[in-house]
Amino acid sequence: MPPDRRFGEEGARLSYGGYLRLPQLLAQQEPESSAPDELLFITVHQVYELWFKLLLHELESAREAMAAGELWKARHLFRRVHAVERVLVQQVEVLETMTPQDFLEFRAKLAPASGFQSVQFRELEFLSGAKDPRYLHRVRNASEDELASLRRRLEEPTLWDAYLTALSQRGLPISDDEIMTSLLAVARDRGAYDDLWQLAEDLLTHDETCALWRMRHVQMVERQIGTKSGTGGSTGAPYLRERTHLHYFPLLWELRGWL
Repeated sequence: MPPDRRFGEEGARLSYGGYLRLPQLLAQQEPESSAPDELLFITVHQVYELWFKLLLHELESAREAMAAGELWKARHLFRRVHAVERVLVQQVEVLETMTPQDFLEFRAKLAPASGFQSVQFRELEFLSGAKDPRYLHRVRNASEDELASLRRRLEEPTLWDAYLTALSQRGLPISDDEIMTSLLAVARDRGAYDDLWQLAEDLLTHDETCALWRMRHVQMVERQIGTKSGTGGSTGAPYLRERTHLHYFPLLWELRGWL
């Protein structure tokens, strides 16, 4: 009597395409023009949104692990986050295979749509600590569910809040007046606090890699449209270049000057 086969083709319980919902997924690329490169543009940005969804999931889990004192688990999750964020940076190169002339064939069709309106990207910024309630009024055509997600991110703890909780659980003070002293104690006593130091480095890598993505993004935009305004109404590259100076965890950068 052969064993009960619950996996593989003999089990016939689930197909590859069915599990991944491929018919539905591959039906979501609908260009607004006949320009050949519009499919590339849509695909790359949809892939970005899928990565954003995964990053939100992993960063939420890392935040909860830090707050629960499970620093090993948070570090494991941050390794995955860093790997995904490196892919985001490299993915810009795919868009740069499109020439400015190719982009101009369909760019006018995009207005007023813009990456500026990515709700998930704003959620990532809010979760990372860069909370700006003005975006609630600047994200055009956002649904009520999307606005509710942004409001929730504004109210909930950030990654930095969770790290401060981890510090306090080890008896380190976290008031505004004492936090730098605590960070210095962690940096100078690796024997007692190496897990906290390594976790701070994970936060800094997240910050740094996001900054690298913003820089590559603005360079790509300048290469494509120069100084033209963005399709969503922003100033385009000048606005994006201003954002390259953003730090999620400024105290971790400042710490270097105190060591």
